[in-house]
Amino acid sequence: MTVKTITIQQKFEAPVNEVFAKLSDHEAFGKICGISMLRTKEGDDGANGLGSIRKISIGPLPSFEETITQFSKDELIEYKITKGSPIKNHIGRLKFSEQAGCTVLDYTIELESKIPLTTGIIKKALENGISNGLKSYANSLLSN
Repeated sequence: MTVKTITIQQKFEAPVNEVFAKLSDHEAFGKICGISMLRTKEGDDGANGLGSIRKISIGPLPSFEETITQFSKDELIEYKITKGSPIKNHIGRLKFSEQAGCTVLDYTIELESKIPLTTGIIKKALENGISNGLKSYANSLLSN
């Protein structure tokens, strides 16, 4: 089986602290990506930060959990699947930077399916859902 990588870069016409606050909120991030995401354990900061756990439900698939493994306010969020998924070796990394008053998000996901021959299909579905959701969120900032 092969590990696949998703790489998404999205620019937002808003300051880093605003975009980071939205995307670090588990429920808000889930809505942006079109999936059910619910914080089930608060992080060390009392909310969505380091050590927090979110439960993810996608359609008829069994739910699974992701744990925030790195968190640096307005800079970095890293998470991994820690329970109940057909995906293994899944690590997501959101890196935030500021360029000319805008926020640039560099989002990478590494994943590998436990089910033979499905990693590419899962990769494409995740990539499309996340990139479309981030583009919609970026566009919504333009109209504000």
